[in-house]
Amino acid sequence: MKKLLVLFLLATTSIFAQDKEAKQLLDDVSAKAKSYNNISIDFKYVLENTEENIKQETKGDVVMEGEKYRLNILGITRIYDGKNVYSISPEDEEVTVSKGSDEDENTITPSKMLSFYQEGFTYKMDIVQDVSGRKIQYVKLTPIDSNSQIKYVLLGIDIKTKHIYRLIETGKSGTKTTLTVNSFKTNEPLSKSLFTFDENKYKDYYINKLD
Repeated sequence: MKKLLVLFLLATTSIFAQDKEAKQLLDDVSAKAKSYNNISIDFKYVLENTEENIKQETKGDVVMEGEKYRLNILGITRIYDGKNVYSISPEDEEVTVSKGSDEDENTITPSKMLSFYQEGFTYKMDIVQDVSGRKIQYVKLTPIDSNSQIKYVLLGIDIKTKHIYRLIETGKSGTKTTLTVNSFKTNEPLSKSLFTFDENKYKDYYINKLD
């Protein structure tokens, strides 16, 4: 019994040490991101569900400045100006306007990508991968809320730069989404209107304002 107790205590100590290490790494990533005036990312996005025989691949890009962002993906541009989210669909000639606070809490938006783990998740260190000579440390994040649609998230971090390289979100429905960063640029010169929606440019579009 004494031996089992010692083994249990050693295992418990190891778990807490691992969690502390994971938290420190995540805090380093968040602090590094906050030190930049802005961040520009080009990425590859893959959505797959083997049970439903779905696999969708696309490329996208996002520019973030504080909470504001401009995201281009799947032919749709999403602009968040700090208050409203504008989803612009040229194919449908429609703009959907919603309050930023209306976004699903389970959704990892661009502005939350570098800090979403700070609330509602437990985390621990996972595998390490070598990607073209880069050491990528994964941290596994599990939602505390048992009703969350997210099963877990794997966040791959470049140990040297403290930049996010890959984010893998696995849902309880069996759907897995993977975002892989192809380029990560910081402190780029940005247009003052980049995060501003100009309604005059979309006079022929249907403006759908959600209450």
